[in-house]
Amino acid sequence: MSDLEDQKPVEQSPEPSRRFVLALGAAAASTVVTIRPALAQTAGSVLNCQIPVPAPQAAGSYIDANGHIVAPGTPGAFPPAPRPLTGEEVKVMLQGGPSPAGIDSQSAQAYANYIRRLQAGMSGFTCYASLQMPR
Repeated sequence: MSDLEDQKPVEQSPEPSRRFVLALGAAAASTVVTIRPALAQTAGSVLNCQIPVPAPQAAGSYIDANGHIVAPGTPGAFPPAPRPLTGEEVKVMLQGGPSPAGIDSQSAQAYANYIRRLQAGMSGFTCYASLQMPR
């Protein structure tokens, strides 16, 4: 046998080098620093999103107590919201909190029922769905 055949391959240590571990730690720290502000910005934008009541396609329609869109002048129905509601206002309303400024409690309840009925593709649905996501 030759000298080359007698030599065993050198096994490499399964442990990563100190330099590699430090580089990995630095990368992880910068990722955390980058993600946290993004999450804070996302939470803030969810509370600032808007839900028109009713959707622009139904502008001028009224909302009945169950949240259905009805014709103006329908007995027991409420006029449309004077402005789109913000995510923050909707979140408070859906939790039974006070009505937004300029909206009486009965109208607010009808608007909340309308918002609960929103489905994908309807104006304001994305905002409503994001309010439902756990944080």
